[in-house]
Amino acid sequence: MTTLTFEDFAPGRFGSFGPRHVTREEILAFAAEFDPQPMHLDEAAASRSMLKGLSGSGWHLCSLMMRMLCDGFVGRTASLGSPGVNEVRWLAPLRPDDELTLDVDVMEARVSRSRPDTGIVTFRSTARNAAGQALCEMISPMIISRQARAATEMP
Repeated sequence: MTTLTFEDFAPGRFGSFGPRHVTREEILAFAAEFDPQPMHLDEAAASRSMLKGLSGSGWHLCSLMMRMLCDGFVGRTASLGSPGVNEVRWLAPLRPDDELTLDVDVMEARVSRSRPDTGIVTFRSTARNAAGQALCEMISPMIISRQARAATEMP
């Protein structure tokens, strides 16, 4: 399998990943463990909330997005990590039985001034349901080895 390096990430559409089916059971399990708010745990309370029905936690959706990123390409990228997430916006509720797809765009790719053997690639990842509705948008940079560095690190 080819390792992706900084040079593989030109600005523009990088790819789409998924689909990933989300079950009611996993929404409830995640909420019970990490975000036990009524709109994520209880159908009746959720129906009275501004979300108008059971919805997955935004943090659950972010976790699913991360998994889709890793399975899609991060797992085969010469990534050195990330300095964090610049922005996360929850745009619409995650519902039981949603089929998620993840659209990934490269917003910017630049060589690091302090570590020129690496680059910083900023991604915009948008999770969508089967109807194409955007549920979450995340903007995050990733530090990625450049080709020369990645070649010297290969076994």
